[in-house]
Amino acid sequence: MELTVYWTRFAENKLEDIFEYYKFKANVFVAEKLVNGLLKTSIGLVNNPKMGQIEGLIIDQSLEFRYLIHKNYKLIYLIDYLMNQVEIVNIFDCRQNPEKINEIHKSIYPKK
Repeated sequence: MELTVYWTRFAENKLEDIFEYYKFKANVFVAEKLVNGLLKTSIGLVNNPKMGQIEGLIIDQSLEFRYLIHKNYKLIYLIDYLMNQVEIVNIFDCRQNPEKINEIHKSIYPKK
């Protein structure tokens, strides 16, 4: 079954932040290469949405978050079979404190 890959606004903003950071710290070529790599990583989810591991750091959620790794980043996503899509919800820099990932997702998906 083929799904559509949808990037949330939050994830798009993170992608833009990563681009701007590397454009400033390195150069445009490095920034484009990293962002394109992150985008290419998500393409495989169209045909194989369960290829990523379950994200165990996000706790107290009724949703099943999964992730793929590209360089130092986790591409965190959800599979929504009702909408026939994979939602990229965050790009998390793995060099950060891992506990921070849960704080971010509590603000995106607060408990109801």
